[in-house]
Amino acid sequence: MMRDLRLRILMVSDVYFPRVNGVSTSIQTFRRDLAALGHRCTLIAPAYAGANYPDDAATVRLPSRAVPRDPEDRLMSRRAVLDLLPRLRAEQYDIVHVQTPFVAHYAGVALAKALELPVVETYHTYFEHYLHHYVPALPNALTSWLARRFTRSQCAAVAAVISPSTAMADALRDYGVATRIEVLPTGLDTGRFALGDGARFRAAHGIAPQTPLALFVGRVAHEKNIDFLLRMFVRARAQRSDALFVIAGEGPAQQHCRDLARELGLQDAVRFLGYMDRNRELLDCYRAADA
Repeated sequence: MMRDLRLRILMVSDVYFPRVNGVSTSIQTFRRDLAALGHRCTLIAPAYAGANYPDDAATVRLPSRAVPRDPEDRLMSRRAVLDLLPRLRAEQYDIVHVQTPFVAHYAGVALAKALELPVVETYHTYFEHYLHHYVPALPNALTSWLARRFTRSQCAAVAAVISPSTAMADALRDYGVATRIEVLPTGLDTGRFALGDGARFRAAHGIAPQTPLALFVGRVAHEKNIDFLLRMFVRARAQRSDALFVIAGEGPAQQHCRDLARELGLQDAVRFLGYMDRNRELLDCYRAADA
């Protein structure tokens, strides 16, 4: 008799929709594709005050509180996660998958130990390139050392690390991570992009069909290095003075990027459009862009 290879996966994350970022998107993509393969995936994630987002029955929302200096994110209670243990034991999971390195990491590792399950963790973020933007009082050398030590410690607590790219895996090995690392990129549903209407987007925003359009889609955060794109766009405009640069997304670096665009003389060439509906306007935006 063949063994049933369908898994019951328990994911734990400090972030999920309606919070829009790459981690939320990656979790959504993997949950959808795992379900299509016959696996069952339950997600534990924070609740967002005042947010109305359509969850399925396999999403467990826990009360959360605000994160100081970070109004977009929420902090779950580790105790609230562990209080789920009686319910989770009855569900008979096969593996715990941690998605983020904050409360979810420590609670997820504790859950796995209590449930006697293996635990894996996806490493989404280059924290060495991240911390100095959010703790500017500390020297870069110190934040780099702290990020590497923090990463090694967390990776040592799990059975395997999932990396979304070879570059990330190489960085983790450079940090001294000895845990097994598997590269598993987050996939894209390319068929969705065919639904976009670039002409509709250009018409809605008063952009002529022949105007060269460059696009950044993502969280407007310091670690995304949008400064580099803005500085390079000065050179692009020197060759095509009618070119436009659209930045789709929001985040803590938005005012900084606006100020830099003005400083570079790009205030009329850069448009900050914020978050867009992912199922229509954002698809139109992608289709409208040349780069």
